Amino acid sequence: MWSAGCGGSAGLVLLGLLLALLVPGGGAAKTGAGLVTCGSVLKLLNTHHRVRLHSHDIKYGSGSGQQSVTGVEASDDANSYWRIRGGSEGGCPRGSPVRCGQAVRLTHVLTGKNLHTHHFPSPLSNNQEVSAFGEDGEGDDLDLWTVRCSGQHWEREAAVRFQHVGTSVFLSVTGEQYGSPIRGQHEVHGMPSANTHNTWKAMEGIFIKPSVEPSAGHDEL
Repeated sequence: MWSAGCGGSAGLVLLGLLLALLVPGGGAAKTGAGLVTCGSVLKLLNTHHRVRLHSHDIKYGSGSGQQSVTGVEASDDANSYWRIRGGSEGGCPRGSPVRCGQAVRLTHVLTGKNLHTHHFPSPLSNNQEVSAFGEDGEGDDLDLWTVRCSGQHWEREAAVRFQHVGTSVFLSVTGEQYGSPIRGQHEVHGMPSANTHNTWKAMEGIFIKPSVEPSAGHDEL
């Protein structure tokens, strides 16, 4: 059985501010405007299955029992915003372009929990469960994901992958859909290999002005 809880008021305030600022073009600067930067708040689209990474205050009824993470087709769902942050020791100053190969945390705006995975089976496909974990943006080492992309920095128009630091799986969607109470939402899970099911693209959001000029680099994807 699934269980629901109460959302955080801080997340609602932050989301209200985000929506007030949200304009076409995402608020990025002209210089380096194509980059995803630390502190940005955005939605992530799985490019193969065309669903956005999503969470909500509904817990898994099996596995870890933590807050569920899914994929949704709607582009206007407020529960699909994530903030790009560094690890607990920093390393991701606000406005700094995210480097290919950099480890980041993805914090769900409305609930303050971090994208997380661990050695539990996912409910539908029996891959590795992906959940949202922690309180007010603070969880543990299993909240870290390495951005795998081509070049030196994560570009907004480019497809990227997220590889989990602790278990090496890739954030993925393979099409399985839930029934009630989240009917039609897609399972999000971890898979051991890079493939077409685990490429993602930055979509709607607020992109903090880059604080440094980008330079050419190497391939990571």
